[in-house]
Amino acid sequence: MATTLEVGTTLPAWELPLTPTIIVSTAIATRDFQDVHHDRDIAQAAGSKDIFMNILTSTALCQRYVEDTLGHDVEIRGIAIRLGAPAYPYDTLTFTGEVSEVGDDEVVLKVTGAVSLGAHVIGTVRVAR
Repeated sequence: MATTLEVGTTLPAWELPLTPTIIVSTAIATRDFQDVHHDRDIAQAAGSKDIFMNILTSTALCQRYVEDTLGHDVEIRGIAIRLGAPAYPYDTLTFTGEVSEVGDDEVVLKVTGAVSLGAHVIGTVRVAR
């Protein structure tokens, strides 16, 4: 890992504009064929404003954020997340991160992906030191 990480180090923000194509294609790419991720009428009938991002994509984007920031040779040891506000098309998903722990062989990052409604995904990503 080329970057020196200490507790409190913040990672640069990353913004991802969300389009219907991103929401639908990533659901399909993760083999999540649940209709609320690709059919607006069904999503709205189920009480949602629109289609929304699936948890597999949210997890993958947490990984991408960390790898893009720390380098693609970083060893991801674990990702643990919770979902919050839905990520709808025509919004922006903004990732931020901070080093919360530094051990002898591992660094723990607190990662948040927020949309206009609030935190979409909150979690930790553990990487090898």
